[in-house]
Amino acid sequence: MDEIKLTGYEPGVIGRVTELHGTYYHKHWNLGLYFEAKVATELSAFLTRFDPEHDGAWIAKVADEVVGSIFIDGHDAEGVRLRWFIIDPAYQGCGIGNRLMQAAVSFCKNAGFSRVYLTTFAGLDTARHLYEKFGFQLYHEEDGSHLTGTSALIEQKFELLLPENNHP
Repeated sequence: MDEIKLTGYEPGVIGRVTELHGTYYHKHWNLGLYFEAKVATELSAFLTRFDPEHDGAWIAKVADEVVGSIFIDGHDAEGVRLRWFIIDPAYQGCGIGNRLMQAAVSFCKNAGFSRVYLTTFAGLDTARHLYEKFGFQLYHEEDGSHLTGTSALIEQKFELLLPENNHP
């Protein structure tokens, strides 16, 4: 396999990250237009107001193709949020998820954040294993059927508590 490179924002990222989410979650979880449009809208809004002191963006590329992403939103209403974490299924199991999580968690520690949270849903066991490997713990569950309009999903929130005073 070609070398995996981590980059920041590049032209085309909004479309590709949205595509990865839309196709994966439609195929495996029957999430449709509402979910894909939500990803595109919220990711676009985030990147429009991106502030490198509080926000992070890491894109995984193999041979110039975007194969994964992870973002830290330092201005979310509930606090610092890990978002839009996805790996192209063709590249899962290659260590890309670990590298992206490491980059995001290191950014949060270096920025001095005390807490990071993420939302996901029950059944994404591989992702949950990775979140827990990095110290995230489940703290809330609720009905997430609003994402599909039909299928019942259990939406989950995980948090990572970081030691205080991490600023270099």
